[in-house]
Amino acid sequence: MKRPHVVIVGGGFGGLHAALSLKNAPVQVTLIDRRNFHLFQPLLYQVATGGLSQGNIATPLRAVLKRQKNTRVLLAEVVDFDVANRRVILRDGQIEYDTLVVAGGSSHHYFGNDGWEKFALGLKTLEDATKIRRRILMAFETAERETDPDKIRAWLTFVVVGGGPTGVELAGALGEIANDTLKGGFRSINPADAKILLLEGVDRVLPPYPPELSARAEASLGHLGVTVRTSTIVTDVQPESVTLRHGDQSETIGTRTVLWAAGVQASPLARALAKGTGAELDRAGRIMVGPDLSLPGYPEMFVVGDMAHFIHQTGSPLPAVAPVAMQEGRYVAKLVRLRLQGKRVPSFRYKDFGNMATIGRVSAVVELGRFRFWGFFAWLIWLFVHLLYIAGYENRILILIQWTWYYFTRNRAARLIVGGST
Repeated sequence: MKRPHVVIVGGGFGGLHAALSLKNAPVQVTLIDRRNFHLFQPLLYQVATGGLSQGNIATPLRAVLKRQKNTRVLLAEVVDFDVANRRVILRDGQIEYDTLVVAGGSSHHYFGNDGWEKFALGLKTLEDATKIRRRILMAFETAERETDPDKIRAWLTFVVVGGGPTGVELAGALGEIANDTLKGGFRSINPADAKILLLEGVDRVLPPYPPELSARAEASLGHLGVTVRTSTIVTDVQPESVTLRHGDQSETIGTRTVLWAAGVQASPLARALAKGTGAELDRAGRIMVGPDLSLPGYPEMFVVGDMAHFIHQTGSPLPAVAPVAMQEGRYVAKLVRLRLQGKRVPSFRYKDFGNMATIGRVSAVVELGRFRFWGFFAWLIWLFVHLLYIAGYENRILILIQWTWYYFTRNRAARLIVGGST
């Protein structure tokens, strides 16, 4: 008897955990991704700031799933969906499904100002991280050769847009690069003279966190030389400047390095899926899903992770973070198993175990239920949790070794300038 075919689009947190949770299930699983690796995105900022190498946070999908005999991996790009005939359309072919799980992730969101993308780099892929690392390090290298004080000041001004976890972690790492990592390495400039600005549109950084932890995070950033400016909106980004608005006041700051961490939008696959099914999209391009993460009228089609707009638990959409995607992926796998047994499945319920963000080498803020931690102990919790969820034992060991080395030496070993000009 032919086994039902479950096709999973995307090898990120949602897609991979759906596939892993279908191990030994009486189904045939096909995982499709245009990359051959699973990327641990929470540590991308460390690649972007020279703390880790690309291979440390990327694990080949075939290596993760090689012992799962009911699963195959296809390296292919999904471009559309033939809903009527239950087919996934690839750039170079097609594949039929009985159950479809779409976990295409998200990309940068410039809120209608897509022209800013080439000047304000976002951080979602390994290529993004490499470009950011190059731009950061080239700023110091160019300032070393410059003689005009105004141009030196612009090259040594770094603007991070967005005070969420990614923005806070990027800004903190930049502070350590300027004050510790590059100390003594230049002759014409002092890297510690760098001006690092972190901009947030609301009244505090880390808005989803308790106000107490937001205040702790801002204080830690201040110790690293980062200037936090809240209630500040970016109104324009140019190759050599960024324009800000705070209340009724406008200001233009000279800078050659703007890093964008202000928002995300769903993969274009969401629009293709909505076109074929009539599903609704929200302003960020996410698909409105049902209580079981399926599409209305299509019980065999599911959307998980950053592409899903799920409001059935709290009335507000779940955040686009890894724990949400992992739990959604595991839930859909459980639903598939139970349906095959003729059993009903309760609606998806997200279990929020807390939030955490690191600020520099030995400081973090952590919220675990009603417990809140900050400083060194919070950093140890952050370190343990991230090591726990990284795919592959080899990567865990290598990252732990590099973090230990950096803890004692403050040396970011992966400070390589590679790739094209920026």
